[in-house]
Amino acid sequence: MIKFHVMDHPLIQHKLSIIRDKNTGTNEFREVVNEIANLMAFEVTRDMPLKDVEVETPMGKARTQKLAGKKVAVIPILRAGIGMVDGILDLIPSARVGHIGMYRDEKTFEPHEYFVKLPSDIEEREVLVVDPMLATGGSAIMAIDALKKRGAQNIKFVCLVAAPEGVQALEAAHPDVDIYAAALDQKLDNGYIVPGLGDAGDRLFGTK
Repeated sequence: MIKFHVMDHPLIQHKLSIIRDKNTGTNEFREVVNEIANLMAFEVTRDMPLKDVEVETPMGKARTQKLAGKKVAVIPILRAGIGMVDGILDLIPSARVGHIGMYRDEKTFEPHEYFVKLPSDIEEREVLVVDPMLATGGSAIMAIDALKKRGAQNIKFVCLVAAPEGVQALEAAHPDVDIYAAALDQKLDNGYIVPGLGDAGDRLFGTK
């Protein structure tokens, strides 16, 4: 079964072009990241289970379907992952939000965990781990390690741009986790995705 999915929907690709542009300002960048996350959430949730229900319409009874099964948790990897949360919550407002804090050593590019706060019933939820970039894969792997250690079982990873090296590393470390990306880029260069979109955190929050 394919575990890596690239979403080539025209609207996603159009909006991705906007945030790749170095001339896109912080406010527009932030808005468009949320819009892409919202569009991606449709595909990420495609396999959610349904149950048959009966409702009363103005014209009579109708047999229809509603969501069944596990509830959802959205877990951004701090700090850049925060930029994708609201777009997903617009679609799934009942989702709980946890946080996993990581920082990357600027010399070794190794991730370090500094904060984990999750819903108490994380083991019962479908978990969407979100981070705009999947570069080396180190932060994603460590975040998923932290989730599994705390009982999470049904996990998906959602990013905007992925490097082949990061996809390979994450697939090797967690072969049970589906990966969703808006684009698969060329390569890593000194730890950064090429052509990528720059430092997503800096562009989201206007920092350097």
